[in-house]
Amino acid sequence: MFMNEYSHTIDSKGRMILPAKFREELGNSFVLAPGLDTCLCIYPRERWDALIARLQKLPFTNHKVRKIMRHLIGRGTEMECDKQGRILIPQHLRTFAQLKKDAVIVGTGSIIEIWDPALLDADENGEESMADIADSLDLPLNFDL
Repeated sequence: MFMNEYSHTIDSKGRMILPAKFREELGNSFVLAPGLDTCLCIYPRERWDALIARLQKLPFTNHKVRKIMRHLIGRGTEMECDKQGRILIPQHLRTFAQLKKDAVIVGTGSIIEIWDPALLDADENGEESMADIADSLDLPLNFDL
């Protein structure tokens, strides 16, 4: 499971170091794709394959299905870390996520998100509090499960 938050920089060539803990769990090959929010998502290969299998079961005649497939598959890319533990984030994905020099890497369980720090802050500190969100999802945060 991917968890925790890390701050890293993106160099002028678009390379960024992935945290060692994440690299160990990801293995040799993984997928970098645009997220549903203004962020990028790193999918372990098996998670990506399962997602694509589910998408391919949906009717391709549905415009929304084609649109989400273009968004994820059309803009996604297979990745490997270099010997220094870096990934090269393609320009089109950096533009989508509005990534410049600084990035926040967040483990969210089964995937990893890469955010521009200001966008993540705005997303997390919007009008709705975490307590309100948890309540709307009927998610108890008091651990009296």
